[in-house]
Amino acid sequence: MAAFVIKSLVSQITAKHSPSDHTSSRIEIKSALISVKRRCGSKIPVLAASIHSENDQSIEAQKKKNGPLSSSHLSNSVSNGSRLRVAYQGVRGAYSESAAQKAYPNCEAVPCEQFDTAFESVERWLVDRAVLPIENSLGGSIHRNYDLLLRHRLHIVGEVKYAVRHCLLANHGVKVEDLKRVLSHPQALAQCENTLTKLGLVREAVDDTAGAAKHVALQKLEDTGAVASSAAASIYGLNILAEDIQDDSDNVTRFLILAREPIIPGTDRPFKTSIVFSLEEGPGVLFKALAVFALRQINLTKIESRPLRKQPLRASDDGNSGLPKYFDYLFYVDFEASMADENAQNALRHLKEFATFLRVLGSYPVHTSMV
Repeated sequence: MAAFVIKSLVSQITAKHSPSDHTSSRIEIKSALISVKRRCGSKIPVLAASIHSENDQSIEAQKKKNGPLSSSHLSNSVSNGSRLRVAYQGVRGAYSESAAQKAYPNCEAVPCEQFDTAFESVERWLVDRAVLPIENSLGGSIHRNYDLLLRHRLHIVGEVKYAVRHCLLANHGVKVEDLKRVLSHPQALAQCENTLTKLGLVREAVDDTAGAAKHVALQKLEDTGAVASSAAASIYGLNILAEDIQDDSDNVTRFLILAREPIIPGTDRPFKTSIVFSLEEGPGVLFKALAVFALRQINLTKIESRPLRKQPLRASDDGNSGLPKYFDYLFYVDFEASMADENAQNALRHLKEFATFLRVLGSYPVHTSMV
């Protein structure tokens, strides 16, 4: 019985208020882990055997083009389990690829053009996991991925923290004084602002750091450099003109590991749980929501708010012609506790008493290494 409770709580939890009684709520608990097993049963291996060959050919063909996976390459397929396939956003040499390899050292890292594509590739069984950035110690939250966490039905099964070390790259034979401009992702350019200003380089933003390195190499540019990783320099045959050019040495990106099914949380090591919820408007409602954790000595490590897309504006109820007055929000919260912990389960039961929506995104081991 205890196992069923844990599996249910790690899956979607939706709170719906009864129209006739606003003091109580009807709770729907849908166990994604259980439903997937019942729905798919023993048919998954047969499906894998019938479509895996075609899927392998698609991925291998894309690799030969040395380009990232796009939505047009997605198909319903599964990995044969011989080697874990892990999706990341960007091209080869991206920091996300390094994070994927840090999370799964022997994995087959699969590049994707967009964050959306990485989510979809896991959902459609093209890959086994996705490793995607959620926040950076200097640049803050990656809001796009917060929105996608709610839109898709994936579960957070882990996290990985990766120390970002930017390098100034250029083609061989090109010196620093030859450079007039530099290409990179906007955040990378901002993180190296002091260095690039001293060098007098014009900054041009592109989609990702490794893509900048690839462009400089393929176009054989002699007056343009790129801010990217040392791995990108090796892959695209560029020379490293300067290392560690970021303004702040404490530049760490936190990545989430996403899978189709949740893991069963334990209590044998530190765990973190991520949830998202919405609230009715009223004095002190958010305070009450956060108090359910404080009352049980549960530490919150992150809170992020995002506008509620389907109802972004709430009408005023003060008689001001019913005009929109303020935004409705979803609140994403990370807290240091496992869903196997009764304390955490009680906190969420308490929160469901006044939350209009509540979903557990995942309960997973805390990652502490910064290497």
